[in-house]
Order: sequence, then C-alpha cells, then structure tokens
Amino acid sequence: MVATSARRPAALAFILLTVLLDVMGIGLIIPVFPLLVTDLAHSPTAGAQMVGVFTAVYAVMQFICAPILGALSDRYGRRPVILASLTGMGLDYLLLTVAPNLWWLFVGRVIAGMTGASITVANAYLADVTPPEGRARSFGLLGATFGVGFILGPALGGVLGDVSLRLPFLVAAGLALLNALYGFFVLPESLSPENRGARPGRGVLNPLAPLGALARYPLVRNLAAAFVLIGMAQQVIFTTWVLFTERVLGWTPAQNGVALAVVGLLSVVVQAGLVGTAMRVLGERGAILTGLLIGVVQYVLLGAARSGEMLYASIVIGSLAGIAGPAIQGLISRTVDPGEQGRVQGALTSVNSLVAIVGPLLATTVFAYFTRPGNTLHEPGAAFYMAALFSLLGTVVAGVVLRRAGRQY
Repeated sequence: MVATSARRPAALAFILLTVLLDVMGIGLIIPVFPLLVTDLAHSPTAGAQMVGVFTAVYAVMQFICAPILGALSDRYGRRPVILASLTGMGLDYLLLTVAPNLWWLFVGRVIAGMTGASITVANAYLADVTPPEGRARSFGLLGATFGVGFILGPALGGVLGDVSLRLPFLVAAGLALLNALYGFFVLPESLSPENRGARPGRGVLNPLAPLGALARYPLVRNLAAAFVLIGMAQQVIFTTWVLFTERVLGWTPAQNGVALAVVGLLSVVVQAGLVGTAMRVLGERGAILTGLLIGVVQYVLLGAARSGEMLYASIVIGSLAGIAGPAIQGLISRTVDPGEQGRVQGALTSVNSLVAIVGPLLATTVFAYFTRPGNTLHEPGAAFYMAALFSLLGTVVAGVVLRRAGRQY
C-alpha cells in the first residue's frame, strides 16, 4: 500500500502521529535517565560521566546502523524500517525498566542505537508525501509534533518519576510497542516502486561510506561542517540539563518535567505559528542564521542561570531558535533527489551520530570536572559556555556556506 497523491494528507497525519508517540516515549525518560544512571553508579561524579558514556554508546551504534537503515528504506520502503525502529526502542525501554546494574543499561542503549532510525526515516517519509514547495511547512508541522511530544512526554515522565524512578521507562516501552502496532495496521508506504533506489551493496556496511552521498550535493556537504559544531553545542543540553538543574537548582524529576514541557509548548508555538512568518520576512537564509544566533544567546543564559526564573528566561528566548530547523530541512530536501532522500538523511544522521559520540563525553567530562567536590574552579555552567562557543562557530560557518551558495538555493 503506497501513499498516492489522494492519500497524502492521511499519510502525513499517520506519520505525524507516529512521530508524536515516538517523541513522547523519548520525552518520558529524559527527566529520569540521568538520575537512574547516577543511582546505579553510586556517585554523582561517576554518574555524570556515565551519562556521557551511555549517550556515546547509543551514538556509536546509530552511526554504524542508521546509514544501513536509511539505504534499506530507499530500496525497500520507509514503513518496515520505521516499524523495526519502534520495536527496538520498546525493547530498550523494557531493559531500562528492569536493569539491576549499568551493564543492562549498556545492552539497552546498544539495541536502541542499532534500531534508532525512526526520526531519520520519518524525515524521508515526509519528503516523499509532500511536494517541494510545501516541504518547509511540513517540516514545520513535524517540528510542532516534536514539541507536542515534548510537552506530554517530559511532564508525564517527571510526575511518574516522582512516584518511581523506573515507572517512566515502563510507560515509554508501552508507548513504543503500541506505536509499532499502530503503524503495522495503519501506516501506508510512502515511497513508490519507481522512486526506489538500487539494492544496497557492500559499501553500505561501511559507516563512513554513506557520507559519500553528501559529495553529490555540495550545499548539504558544506552545511554538514556547521552541523558538527552546532550539534556539539546541542549535545551539552541533551546530556547535562538534568544534571545541571538537579545539582544547581535542586530540581526534582517533576520540576524538570514541567520545564521540558514548557520547552515543548514553546516549540509548538514557534514552529507551527512563526516558521512561515519568519520565512516570509527573513527569507530562508535569514531564518536559518537568525535562529542559530538566538541559540548562541540561549547557551550563555543557561550557563549563567542560578535560579528557576533565569532558566525559564533562557527557555523562552531559546525557543525562537526553532525557526532554523524547518528552514534547513526544507532547503536540504529541495536539493536532494527523491530516490536519495533516505541516504542523505541517513548520512546526516551519521554526522550527528559522530558528534553524539564525542559531544556527550566532552560535555559530561567538563560538567563533572567543574562540579566535583573540592574543585577550586567551581563553575557548573562551564559546559553551557562551551556550547555557546561551538554554536557561534557553527553559525559563522553556516553563514559563509549560505552566502557562497547565493541565489541558486
């Protein structure tokens, strides 16, 4: 069953609901995963460093496997890859629910990384069912769906985490497996046979080989350098947010859940309501650069936050950075041929995975060093200041690349 033009609105609704449930599952565990790692590590400093290790383990497996799954989705369709990814995620959450030690967490993160391609393939799916001129809007809807998921997921995860540290993982497992079941019955295939790529060869087993797909698209290849720097900054938030708020502000999982829900709510407002306006007023290039610069400001404010009010101020300002993502995705999707959307998205995921190998290790090491007992250089915001520097450099690179691209794009 392929999503024809008559079925495209329904196909879009299906994939958005699939992504919503997927993101809700991820959001459920965000307020509690670092606390679970710290609990099993029996030390705040060791726990902070192990959070980086487990995030890097996930990224290593995703770096190896995501390009393979992206190529398979180009050849055999998006639907089977999405369903396999959701099933793997459900198994990971089940392992986290019952893990008695850090080794179980390690196995769960390996499984999740091997199958973690649902969001990547969802981007390709969206490009399949949306005409080029409407893709920026569709990616904006996808971003808004992320926001809704991150409203419901962290808020629920925080509340459940105050009841039991393991309960959010069990609920996340149920969501992922129900999502896979839902997709099995109602998610149509988006990639028609005539648009499918060649059968993947042995080269797909080389995790670096998919990066060759970027060579055929100079704009995407050059932007990848900016993605590396910006991704390094984003990894600081992903890996140290809960550690920072728990250590500096004394927040509980519920308080973190509420704050992350606010992040999601503002993301919905920005990406569903402001992306179109930003594109019209600023243009595609202007929206990208403005969003990235706002991100730099957010990291500085996060590093300086010593109260809940300051943290929420950084959240509000940082939400405006969300105008950049849909503009970037729309630009990339218009540049890439239909039969290579999955490969290119897989290659970009590989770039992000490389960053996610190094970024969390660096972020948690910096955080652990500047917050360890007895350290005279006590600065819990150091990792966020480092993120601001990475983000600024990435913005400069993106500006140079887009200026050179000129009016062609």
